[in-house]
Amino acid sequence: MTLPPTDTMRSQAARLIGSPVTRTLSLLALCAAYIQGPLTKILDFDGALAEMDHFGLHPAGFFALTVIAFELTASAMVVSGVLRWAGALALAGFTLLATLIALRFWEMAPGMARMMATNAFFEHLGLAGAFVLVAARDLDTTNLTTGART
Repeated sequence: MTLPPTDTMRSQAARLIGSPVTRTLSLLALCAAYIQGPLTKILDFDGALAEMDHFGLHPAGFFALTVIAFELTASAMVVSGVLRWAGALALAGFTLLATLIALRFWEMAPGMARMMATNAFFEHLGLAGAFVLVAARDLDTTNLTTGART
């Protein structure tokens, strides 16, 4: 039998989870793939071009540069809090689109590769959902008239 958390446990958890350090680290973790990905593309631009070619995105150079700029900008928005909701919704949409392009598990033959692609597909759906929750939270705590936090 599981006992409900006490008020003390709840307040301690709220202090830990609600702290600015925890919030910033959590937002960085959520954006980690969107920071690491473009940095990898910058350091291996030929690999970035090959990736765009692989997914049929032409001209590859344009798409590679656009993805790099987009992911870094939207991640900075989420982590910094500057139009966090917009950056989070942009990353949610990007994640859904990229997932539909890159993880088409339903077209794969049964086997380990299909199972891994299926798992990654649904993990990315969860990631997109997390970005929607970040946007909702940000919009809920921002006065839409003045832009001030409440």
